Amino acid sequence: MRIITFAVAMALAATLGACQKGEGSNAGGAGQVDGARIAAANANAEWLTYGKGYAEQRFSPLDQVNAGNVGQLGLAWYAQFDTDRGQEATPLMVDGVLYTTTAWSKAFAFDARTGKQLWAFDPKVEGAKGFNACCDVVNRGVAVWKGKVYLGTIDGRLIALDAKTGQQAWSVQTTDTSKPYTITGAPRVIKGKVLIGNGGAEYGVRGYISAYDAGTGKLAWRFYTTPNPTGAKDGAASDKVMAEKAAATWSDGEWKKTGGGGTAWDSIAYDPDLDIVYIGIGNGTPWNHQRRSGGKGDNLFLSSILALKPETGEYVWHYQTTPGESWDYTATQHIMLAELNIGGQPRKVLMQAPKNGFFYVIDRATGQLLSAKNYTNISWATGVDLKSGRPIEAPNARYGNGPALAVPGPLGAHNWQPMAFSPKTGLVYIPTNVTPFAYTDDRGFSYKPGAWNVGVDFLTNALPTDAATQKAVASMIRGALVAWDPVQQKAVWSVEHPYFWNAGVLATAGGLVFQGAAQGQFVAYDAAKGAKLWSYDAGNGIIAAPMTYQLDGQQYVAVMVGAGGGGQISAPGFMPQRPRLPGRLLVFKLGGKAVAPAFPKVEQPTIDLTNVSSTGDLQHGFAVFHQHCQVCHGPNAAGSWLPNLRASPMLATPENWKSVVIDGALAPRGMASFARFLTPKDAEDVRAYVISEARGAAPDNAQGSRTPAPKS
Repeated sequence: MRIITFAVAMALAATLGACQKGEGSNAGGAGQVDGARIAAANANAEWLTYGKGYAEQRFSPLDQVNAGNVGQLGLAWYAQFDTDRGQEATPLMVDGVLYTTTAWSKAFAFDARTGKQLWAFDPKVEGAKGFNACCDVVNRGVAVWKGKVYLGTIDGRLIALDAKTGQQAWSVQTTDTSKPYTITGAPRVIKGKVLIGNGGAEYGVRGYISAYDAGTGKLAWRFYTTPNPTGAKDGAASDKVMAEKAAATWSDGEWKKTGGGGTAWDSIAYDPDLDIVYIGIGNGTPWNHQRRSGGKGDNLFLSSILALKPETGEYVWHYQTTPGESWDYTATQHIMLAELNIGGQPRKVLMQAPKNGFFYVIDRATGQLLSAKNYTNISWATGVDLKSGRPIEAPNARYGNGPALAVPGPLGAHNWQPMAFSPKTGLVYIPTNVTPFAYTDDRGFSYKPGAWNVGVDFLTNALPTDAATQKAVASMIRGALVAWDPVQQKAVWSVEHPYFWNAGVLATAGGLVFQGAAQGQFVAYDAAKGAKLWSYDAGNGIIAAPMTYQLDGQQYVAVMVGAGGGGQISAPGFMPQRPRLPGRLLVFKLGGKAVAPAFPKVEQPTIDLTNVSSTGDLQHGFAVFHQHCQVCHGPNAAGSWLPNLRASPMLATPENWKSVVIDGALAPRGMASFARFLTPKDAEDVRAYVISEARGAAPDNAQGSRTPAPKS
C-alpha cells in the first residue's frame, strides 16, 4: 500500500525546523494559536488541538523517542488532581505551556518543561448535574485560539479563559438548563468560531452543534440534528435540509416527546482545502427504533457523519452509518482525515470506526462510501452494501420478535477512545471492545422526563453473581488494540487486553504506538509489528489518549491517568476492581528520573448486615433497580467504582437509605435525588433487593448462600 503523504513531507523540513527553533518562545503572548498554526500542526513539535491538527490523526513526526531507545523512557514530572472520577482529556502543548482538563470540567495550565502549575480554573459545576451525565463527569480537553483557552462544562456552558492567567473572559450557556444536556467533548476552533456539541440522548434531548464567535461568545450558527417535534422552523442553519431530506424520514413516535436524540458529543475534524467540517452524530432517543419512530424511517441524522460549512453551518453532505438506529450505535467516534492510494488513485478520505463495528472509508469531498468492513467480530449485521451504503442486518437484529443478544452492545465495538493513524506504516490503530448485550423491547415504555428513556428492558441483562456465571460472561468480553490497514480493510496485527475498556492511542514517527490500559499499564508498542517495547505502572487505570511534544530539543510523552467512563461504570464486574483514586498527569522523557509516589491504599468498605432487614418487596426492588440504578451501580448492584451499594452503610436503616435516594442528601457529590422517578416505597423495595445481593456477595459463595435473583 502506498500512502500519499506529500503534505507531511513538504512540511517537515520547513515547519518542524521552524517550530523547534522557536520552541516555547511565546513572542506573541500565551496561546497565540491561529488557523495557519493548526493547519501545519501535523508536522510540528507542539500539540495544538485535540487530535493534534485539523485532520485529527494523532500522529506526531517526532522521533527522538523511538523503537530503539524507548526502554530508556522515564518519568520527567507529574501532577496530581483533586478529582477521582474518569480522566479522558488529551492535553495540549502550546508555546511551552501544557493545558488540560479533569473531571467536573476543571482546567489547568502547567509549565510543559517542569510541571509547575501556572493556573487552575474550577467552573463550580453543581454536583447534582452529574446525574445528567450518562457516562461519568468527564471532560476530554480544551481548545486554544489567539490567547484564549476554551472548555465545555458538564452543565452545558462554553467558557473562554485567558490563556496566560486562567481568568474567565466570557461564558455562554449553550443548552436549555431545564433539560438533561451535558458537555464532555473538547471544543474545536475553526476560522474564528468555537464549535461545540452536547450529550444527553439517553435521557431525552434534541441534539445540535453550535458555533460561537471566539472573541465574544456570540452564537454564530446552530445546526439541529433531528427535526423540530412541533414541525416549526428553528431559524437555524439546519432548516433547509431538515425540510428537504430529514423530516420525511421520521414517523410519529416517542421522539416527539424526547426530542429524538442525535447529540454531537465528540468527533469534529476539518479540511481547510475543502473548507468542510465533519461532525459525528449520536444515537436516538429512545434507542429502540420501534418506540422512537414506530419502527419506520431512517431517522436522519442519527448515527451519521455530517459535512458542513464552518462559517455558516450550511449542509454539504451526510453519510448515515446505521439507518433507523436501534442499538445505541453512535457515529460520534473519532473521525480522521487522510490521503490514501485507493485503486491506484490518490483519494482525500475520511475514516471512522464507529460503535457499530464497521470501518468506513469515505470520500470527504462528496460523501461517497469507498469501503466498509467490520474491524472486529459483530453479530447484528453481515456486511455493508457498497451501492446503497446500508448495513446488511441479521435476522431479528432489531429485537422486535423477542430478545436479541447482539455484539457489540451499547458500549460499542469502539467507543470515544481516540484511534491514531500513522502515515509511515499506513495503519490505523483502534482500541476495540467486544461487549455483548441482550436487547429487549420495553413494551411498557413511557417517556419519563429526566430519566433514561431508551425503550429497552434492562431486566434482560441482570446477571447472577455466582463465580461460574461471571466467568462465562467474562469469556465473551474482549478488548484489543487493532492495527488496521484502511486500504486493504484488514487487521495487520492486534494485541489482546485482559479488559475490554482500553485507552486512546498515539502514533509517532519513532515507530511507536502508545496506549494505556484499564489495569494501569502505560505501554509502547512497535508500530509495524505490535511487539511490546516498554511499559510503566501508573498505579491507576488509564482510558485517555496520550500526546507528545518537544521543547529545548527534548521529546516528552504525556498521558492523563484515572479510571472511569461508561465502561468502568456500566460493567464493573468485568473491569479491574480498584477504588477511585485521584487523577494524575504523567509526563515522560528519555532518562527521566522523577518518581510519583504510590497511591494510598484504600480499604474496601464492609458492612455487618446481621440485624438488618427490610419490609420492602424484593421482586419489585429487583425490577426497579435494573431499570433505574444499574447503569451507574452495575448489574446486581455489583458496582465497585461508583459506590458499591452492597457495602454501603446507607443500607443499615430505611431512614439513611431514603435520605440519599429520595431526599438527595448526597446530591452535592453527584448522587441526585430520585424523587422524580421513585416513591419512598420504591426506594425501600430497592433497599430490600440490595440487601439480598449483599448477603450473597460473601467471598466464599460455594455454599449457595446467595439469595437468588427473583424472576422478572
